[in-house]
Amino acid sequence: MKTRIATILTCHNRKDKTLQCLRALSDSNKQADVILEIFLVDDGSTDGTSQAVAQYFPNVHVYNGDGSLFWNQGMRLAWEKAAEYDDYDHFLWLNDDTILDKHALEVLLQVDQLARSRSELWLITAACRATCESDVFSYGGRTDHGPVLPNGELQECKYINGNLVLIPKDLFLKLGNLSKDYTHGIGDNDYGLRCIEAGGKCYTTPMYVATCPPNEGIPGWCNPEVPLRKRWSLLHSPKGLNIREYNRFRKRFWGSKWMVFALKAYLKTLVPRFYGYISKS
Repeated sequence: MKTRIATILTCHNRKDKTLQCLRALSDSNKQADVILEIFLVDDGSTDGTSQAVAQYFPNVHVYNGDGSLFWNQGMRLAWEKAAEYDDYDHFLWLNDDTILDKHALEVLLQVDQLARSRSELWLITAACRATCESDVFSYGGRTDHGPVLPNGELQECKYINGNLVLIPKDLFLKLGNLSKDYTHGIGDNDYGLRCIEAGGKCYTTPMYVATCPPNEGIPGWCNPEVPLRKRWSLLHSPKGLNIREYNRFRKRFWGSKWMVFALKAYLKTLVPRFYGYISKS
């Protein structure tokens, strides 16, 4: 019996990237030979994304947002719609700027079978490279010491990036959807830690299976070259650190230590050069 996978993704004004992502997903599906349904939330795009998807990928289920959902809430909506639509063996998170290798789905399912033999609950986060010409890590699994680089073996990780993640049905039934507490970022890290908290394991793929360029440079909220007024705005913005949600996340998993993380965040924003100096000394 073929594996049934619901792929969920959200997008905003990246029509060409979204189409490229869907083409790569389709090519990978041909190699894996699975039953694949795609659920896309178009969060208020004005560049014709929905129309282009309907033209080139008419089987994709498209749902429209008003531009206020961002990544986490857009993915929550897509996941909710997928879970209502049918019964699936797995759910696949996919960022629309992530390009799957042709054997990506096949590898993810093989890793899933290996993980199944080791854990009762688990998820698989895919190791992504920065460019298709290199093996430089961009996104995937991390520990407190840094990225978990692919080494040909199944490895555990603590933190996950949501660029490409395979979620078995049993984990979804246990944990449910992404948290409603987050707007844009953090939701993927939250879900991975919730998996571990529930007694599960987060694994990463033994090899790179997709390409996704990393965000370049220092984040604007702590970049000394950015004016203070702008840094302060980004500290509170969904596309910046989003300090209120960041503090909520830290409280959830670090308890009273959240105040240390909050203090560091404010110092990085208000006096980034001074913070850089004292953190190195």
